[in-house]
Amino acid sequence: MGVNQKNQDGQNRDGTSSARERLQAQRIKEKSRARRVRQAVVGGAVVAALAVAGGVAVWVSSGGGSGSTAETAFALPKKASDGNKPAVPVGAPGAHSTLVVWEDFRCPACQQFETGFRPVIHQLQDSGQLKVEYHLATLIDGNAGGSGSLNAGNAALCAQDAGKFRDYHDVLYSHQPPEQQDRFSDKKYLIQLAGKVGGLASPAFTKCVNDGRYDAFVRKSNEAFTSAGFRGTPTVLLNGKDLAQVQGGRVTPAELKKMVLEANKGKQPGKG
Repeated sequence: MGVNQKNQDGQNRDGTSSARERLQAQRIKEKSRARRVRQAVVGGAVVAALAVAGGVAVWVSSGGGSGSTAETAFALPKKASDGNKPAVPVGAPGAHSTLVVWEDFRCPACQQFETGFRPVIHQLQDSGQLKVEYHLATLIDGNAGGSGSLNAGNAALCAQDAGKFRDYHDVLYSHQPPEQQDRFSDKKYLIQLAGKVGGLASPAFTKCVNDGRYDAFVRKSNEAFTSAGFRGTPTVLLNGKDLAQVQGGRVTPAELKKMVLEANKGKQPGKG
């Protein structure tokens, strides 16, 4: 074998080795990133748990939704607020801190947020430290097609009439179908899930779901979301401050609790 051939073989081996090393380094980097995301999900950090390419993982809207409504009046669930930004309140009305949550029951990022923060939010609600205003959006219906966001939102409002919004809300997220599916469009399935909430399944709930009694309420809420200029769900604000803008969005459940308790320091817990 000549010198030139040897040099060429050496260069080929070096090139192959270099490419292999680069590929291995990239795989290690990707595995490391995936591990960090998994760890953050377990820890429940807002952005770290939902981090995608360095940003907040939200289901971004390209406009639209489950139709629109021009009604100035619409059916109102018990204790829900109307106006331009209809919402469902959960927690003691007299609580000094308010968490505003814009969400879509088909939204995977919303499900991740709810899973990570649910225990702390429930604790703060039950202790009179926090009230939560839930605003429903239908982004995925508008972007991916279907009616699951609308139908699930209506069903949750039907549960509000029975005083079971929070419990049914949590059941919906615990049984959220894959993003590509639209199982929440099946009203029979939504009625079936009511059986997982004590005292909710009833002829009144079934009729409310089947009639779409609160569809206009959900559509109005989605219009409010679009008009507000929010970029995606979940959008979460504590006492008016967007948590995505706090610490780069890296707010853990423990830190949320600390923020609420500091804001409420020296004040009596709210009472229902």
